[in-house]
Amino acid sequence: MTESHLYRLLYVSENRIEGDVAHVAKEIESILATSRRNNDALGLTGALIFNCGFFAQVLEGPRETVERIFDVIRHDPRHGKIQVMSAAKVETREFPNWTMAYIGRSPSWEKALGWIKDDTHFAPDARCDRLFKIVMEMAYDAELSPDRTFAVPGKS
Repeated sequence: MTESHLYRLLYVSENRIEGDVAHVAKEIESILATSRRNNDALGLTGALIFNCGFFAQVLEGPRETVERIFDVIRHDPRHGKIQVMSAAKVETREFPNWTMAYIGRSPSWEKALGWIKDDTHFAPDARCDRLFKIVMEMAYDAELSPDRTFAVPGKS
């Protein structure tokens, strides 16, 4: 696959995982394990944020594969009010080293992302560029942080 055949999709969704903190953490671990296993086999990369009661996720790879995986996500009962914020052909991957980077809850990131649900009501608009930049910044920031909230690049 040449880089010119790459496709990137960014979506947000409302968290519909119910239960205590331990149950929610177990569900997130399940999502990540499945994503990393499947994405590696399918040539997909990206990042998942779980914060403020919602998900934000970037998927990169062949268009047909990205759309097929997104269709699975759309039917996952753990997600509600799913909205595509952007979807387009791209020249290069922004998350080339991660089958699925993960950024979990963090007070500083929660502040940075709090506007999504209230301002956008999960509706796509010009703010998708802002969201994508935040996702990238958070992923690279977390990679450098000592607590390593997600797998090391190339090892995910």
